[in-house]
Amino acid sequence: MRSTAVLRAAVSAALLVTAAAVGLTQAEADDAPLTAAPAHRAPASSALIAAMQKDLGLTKEQATARLADETAARGVERAARRVAGTSYGGSWFDAKSGRLVVALTGAASREAVEATGARVTLVKHSEKQLDATMARIDALDAPAGVGSWHVDPKSSTVVISVASAHKSDNDVQSFVARAGASGPVTVRQTDKAPSTFAAGTVGGDPYYTGNVHCSIGFSVYGGFVTAGHCGRPSAGVSGWDGSYIGNFQGSSFPDNDYAWVNVGSGWWTVPVVLGWGTVSDQLVRGSREAPIGASICRSGSTSHWHCGNVLAKNETVNYSQGAVHQMTKTSVCAEPGDSGGSFISGDQAQGVTSGGWGNCSSGGETWYQPVNEILSRYGLTLHTA
Repeated sequence: MRSTAVLRAAVSAALLVTAAAVGLTQAEADDAPLTAAPAHRAPASSALIAAMQKDLGLTKEQATARLADETAARGVERAARRVAGTSYGGSWFDAKSGRLVVALTGAASREAVEATGARVTLVKHSEKQLDATMARIDALDAPAGVGSWHVDPKSSTVVISVASAHKSDNDVQSFVARAGASGPVTVRQTDKAPSTFAAGTVGGDPYYTGNVHCSIGFSVYGGFVTAGHCGRPSAGVSGWDGSYIGNFQGSSFPDNDYAWVNVGSGWWTVPVVLGWGTVSDQLVRGSREAPIGASICRSGSTSHWHCGNVLAKNETVNYSQGAVHQMTKTSVCAEPGDSGGSFISGDQAQGVTSGGWGNCSSGGETWYQPVNEILSRYGLTLHTA
């Protein structure tokens, strides 16, 4: 927990707490040039490199090289998807080779995809086929023992995660059987089912609504984005010191898990993710989506700053309150009160913390709602450095 003096210095500028921003709408992000970040600008601060060394077990040189490779891979992914056409089966970042791997259902576009800088592997099913299977499974009623499901380009299947303690439950087995009839499916066991990371009010956390505290995600012009399960439209929001910030202007949960809050009353927005003393506060310069396999870090008001990897995209998470769709799964830990906080890859905003399982002592997994979807839904512009 931070001292009052440190907290005031770090947070009284409103969204300096865990706020950050990205200055692109979804349409602008899609139209952005494919070039990597300028060579004269380092992809991250020395403190972020140090955090990656600690959480990912990398040397300083490995962390620096990985961030540079991931920056390039973001541009390669968009170019490769375009030239692959209907044979595109998904992609992921391979940390060992430092390259993006693109899955194709046929060899016709292989040379064109390889010309973008990607490595190619052949698979059975296209992304379109896997997405169709995903949609059919989304239409099913999942029992509590089923944690989540997502399209996995590596296996070219939809992977269903089942909590180990419930793998033999009749309703779980029935769901898995019906899902298997929908298309290519793989079943994997996980330690626990996911839950959201909201929590009852405790002192020193960035924002409160009712008896719940959550974490600020990313600054937008006029407010900030966060998790939908943290508050409903018109609910009032106060800061760490109890002063009024604004109100939830839009919120969706379940089905989605996103919201945005307007900012006023002496509070303002800045394009920063708080490093909580673990790393220096991080400027955000965009919202290019990181590929599967990329490194990613999270800032939250309870467990502060932690890093890991992107594990899956477009995953449906089966919370007790209902299913939430199109989530991204990571190996980063989180704890109650971290909900709504910032996920960032290099200097690119990725999403707001939704939920997960485990904690930052024993480990676990987390999911976030992609930030570009939130911007598109509410017509917001992110605040960037």
